[in-house]
Amino acid sequence: MRYATSKAKQIPLRRFSYFVRLLKQSMTYLLVTKDPFTEDSFLSPEAFLPTDRLMVFNEWEEALESAEGADLMFVDIVATLDEPNKIGGYERFAHAKMEHPVAAEVPLVVVAVPADYELDFMVGFPDFVFAQVAHPITTKIFRRASTWI
Repeated sequence: MRYATSKAKQIPLRRFSYFVRLLKQSMTYLLVTKDPFTEDSFLSPEAFLPTDRLMVFNEWEEALESAEGADLMFVDIVATLDEPNKIGGYERFAHAKMEHPVAAEVPLVVVAVPADYELDFMVGFPDFVFAQVAHPITTKIFRRASTWI
């Protein structure tokens, strides 16, 4: 188990995140997707707390511009592609996010491509992705993700 350090004692990181969550009344989550199932799961009342602010975008450029105050950004890789099965669009997104003055600081959760979807290749950038979740992403996964930060 990972620990957050405290002068008084060590607190398990999961419990520490819970306390931080209690102090902050509302969290803001961004989602970039073109998949209706993913969007429905994200907007489900069971996915996040009622006080949380949820924003859905079809285009990643809009999400980057709306990143002020966001706590976590979910991005469906397929939604970033300029051409089907070509990773180049995701690379453009990655570079734009890393260079953006605000969005660069927002932790990124990548929604992986479906198991039967083929990409020409996959790229990675050091310290770029906070987490990756499998597709299809469900309400339960979003609920768990809300405890990660």
